[in-house]
Amino acid sequence: MSKKRVLTGVTTTGIPHLGNYVGAIRPAIRAAQNEQTESFLFLADYHGIIKCHDPAMIHESTQAVAATWLACGLNPERTTFYRQSDIPEIMELNWILTCITAKGLMNRAHAYKAAVQENLDKGQEDQDHQIEMGLYSYPILMSADILMFKANEVPVGRDQIQHVEMARDIAGRFNHRFKEVFTLPEVKIDENVELLVGLDGRKMSKSYGNTIPLWESDKKTQKSVNKIITNLKEPGEPKQPDESPLFEIYKAFATPQETADFTQMLAEGLAWGEAKKLLAAKINAELAEPRERYAALTANPAQIEEILQAGAAKARKEARVLLDQVRDAVGIRALG
Repeated sequence: MSKKRVLTGVTTTGIPHLGNYVGAIRPAIRAAQNEQTESFLFLADYHGIIKCHDPAMIHESTQAVAATWLACGLNPERTTFYRQSDIPEIMELNWILTCITAKGLMNRAHAYKAAVQENLDKGQEDQDHQIEMGLYSYPILMSADILMFKANEVPVGRDQIQHVEMARDIAGRFNHRFKEVFTLPEVKIDENVELLVGLDGRKMSKSYGNTIPLWESDKKTQKSVNKIITNLKEPGEPKQPDESPLFEIYKAFATPQETADFTQMLAEGLAWGEAKKLLAAKINAELAEPRERYAALTANPAQIEEILQAGAAKARKEARVLLDQVRDAVGIRALG
């Protein structure tokens, strides 16, 4: 029985926070430990420059994201871990796919339609005002990322389903027009994925400014946790789990029994201040070892680079084979 290939990309436009860890990093690393799975994980730095025009942030984020995954337990021996920009074959495939992709398909991309709508809402005469080709055609680059490694499954959030469907459309069009080369990927939606709430009860997101950093000290983590909103109930007054985001965050780091015990303590009047101390201790206990590894990795970026280059060599070996098949299919081949 052949192994199932699962591919995930992480955009390099920020520093990972607790929500990224609970919602994406921790489950992906656990999934990669499955003996029946071949896992591909890449740093999507070419995707990063679509929206982020700060070179320093792209560079800093690339290091931070790579170090985060490695510190949290990613095994580069079991997972093909690489930086998108180290695989030139992806960009060549991107162009070939661009040549066969219907413009109408790109017109229907959610990100492009949202940008057009924003211009219309602002009364812009030109609906494409300040919309760049990176934003317009990035679903094709995403398709190249997926199709290059014959991914069977692509775990995505519901807002990204369209991109996997587009990859299927583009692959099917190529296979029909030329020859059967590409594997048609399937969307994988994890219904149990944990969308961690932030300090204010909304989804934890950098854009909301409600995140808890991953790599702070124990003391700074406690300070962040102290900012979680609560009500004015005094110590001794019974409290319910839905009265503060604190409970949902605690639940993400606790066993079912610990969660039940915590619920009971709240019902018995646990003070919010004490509850926050328990939560910070839970987070710090789980992240103690990863934080040490993260500090060691970021102090030695050459080590991260070496791991990425080894992953790129492994990825390119496969990419070259598929690209040669694609080139041959479209008629780009040696003479004689």
